[in-house]
Amino acid sequence: MTRYEPAIDLDAITAIDVHVHIEVDPHGHSSLPDDLRDAAAKYFSTDGPNPDLDGVAAYYRERNMAAVVFTVDAETNFGHPPISSADIAEGAARNNDVLIPFGSVDPLKAGAVDDARRLIEDSGVRGFKFHPTVQGFDPSDESYFALYELLQAAGVVALFHTGQTGIGAGLPGGRGLLLGRSNPILLDPVAARFPDLQIIMAHPSVPWQDEALSVATHKHNTWIDLSGWSPKYFPESLVRAANSYLKRRVLFGSDFPLLTPDRWMRDAEATGSFKPEVMPGILKDNAARLLGLGS
Repeated sequence: MTRYEPAIDLDAITAIDVHVHIEVDPHGHSSLPDDLRDAAAKYFSTDGPNPDLDGVAAYYRERNMAAVVFTVDAETNFGHPPISSADIAEGAARNNDVLIPFGSVDPLKAGAVDDARRLIEDSGVRGFKFHPTVQGFDPSDESYFALYELLQAAGVVALFHTGQTGIGAGLPGGRGLLLGRSNPILLDPVAARFPDLQIIMAHPSVPWQDEALSVATHKHNTWIDLSGWSPKYFPESLVRAANSYLKRRVLFGSDFPLLTPDRWMRDAEATGSFKPEVMPGILKDNAARLLGLGS
């Protein structure tokens, strides 16, 4: 297995998309069970491209962008085998001019800490993606603190889904998924207990945007990515924060393939929400600093 090392020329790219899902592996295995995959496609009205990892790399290379790529391991909660994070890291190593791999481990598994350690040491992942609603765990529970301790010691990023999710939307009972597990206030004790762990709160955290902004204002080891929503629909309070007091800790993300970077960029330009002087930080510089890219 080839261990990932980045080879991204920051001068050659226009943006770093910090939120890109790998939804299918080279064998056609989906990251979600069929019913959830179909419901999500309906919820997001998705009929665009859904490439495998090498296709994702080609897609971003064409746009002179880099991308953080990952899957979500929710095997315990869904009874569905995940896409391999080790394979994602190896694919990113093949495409290390544009891709940055994050791992995913199932927090409900007894071996989650060991799995995370292997992905860091053997595969070179630069962070981990968590989805408390999908994975079925409360991120503030001390049962998971050993996992965060490992991530903090290794200097890798923890990216948490926050806010409402389209996964399970429209299915009976939302397929049993609990939205409250993705309230960003549950990340406040994590950020307090692990002050050197860099935490990304993914997405506009609707309906808990004020909670996310409060956590980010108080805990400077937290960041917000702008993925999963068109800029046309961003809460005004989030736009105000991104343009001012949080401008160095706000990150561009699309949520590809559910939302494309093309759509995000087009809608951001059309709305004119973000000040021209903050856009370089949002699009690239903040993520480069967070991920330790460049000199």
